[in-house]
Amino acid sequence: MIEDDDAPVFAIAVAADLASMHPQTLRQYDRIGLVIPGRTRGGSRRYSARNIQQLREVARLSAEGMSLPAIARLLDLEDEVRALRRRVNELEGALRAERQNRPGVRVFAAGAGGVIPVSNGRRVRRSTEVVLWRPGGRSED
Repeated sequence: MIEDDDAPVFAIAVAADLASMHPQTLRQYDRIGLVIPGRTRGGSRRYSARNIQQLREVARLSAEGMSLPAIARLLDLEDEVRALRRRVNELEGALRAERQNRPGVRVFAAGAGGVIPVSNGRRVRRSTEVVLWRPGGRSED
């Protein structure tokens, strides 16, 4: 199996065979923006494993009566969800790294310079800073 599902490796004839479609159907889907393959420097279409999965899904949904514009919207939403999941994973990793690098900092305040960490036991001057968040719901008085 291919390591990268997004690597454009299949020529149109192979992709059509893998998706059980006619090559002209793949050309039409590319023209309308439904499943867009990569291109070689010479302009030839190259389909990825993900493109093949999308083509099979298009065929299934179309056979169930879904319109091509509805299928296009569904595929766009699936791409968006995939991108958002990647971003969430990146942010969770960054948060874990930040927590490991700063284990003692658990209180934050907003000051003239922006959001700043407040070490445990430090009193925040209320006239210039406001406590934004503190674990456990307790606030300093």
